[in-house]
Amino acid sequence: MARTTKYMYYGFNAHNMNGTIILFRMPPKTPSNVVNKFCKDFYGQDTSSHHGKYRYRRPGILDDIPHHRIIRQVVIVRTEDAVSVVEFLEKYDALVHTRIVELTGEDLMFLKT
Repeated sequence: MARTTKYMYYGFNAHNMNGTIILFRMPPKTPSNVVNKFCKDFYGQDTSSHHGKYRYRRPGILDDIPHHRIIRQVVIVRTEDAVSVVEFLEKYDALVHTRIVELTGEDLMFLKT
């Protein structure tokens, strides 16, 4: 039986606020080098050089967009950011599904600006 919890966030009832859930996957038989490049460009990458002496982050598109990563290949974004995320995914020919969802308090914490 699912547990229902009502969240309050800055005086707003969380069940009255919507976001967009984006589910995606790469097409079957996509070469691994393309998948690796996609992951770096989408999620970003922590990198080091000179045997860990220098550490830095290569930004991905999600570094600039508030999001809640639910599980692999599933993210929730603000509705106004969904178009740019979907356009990015389509550049890599990803199979994309989107739906408008009610945000939970946890989602709101990730999506706040």
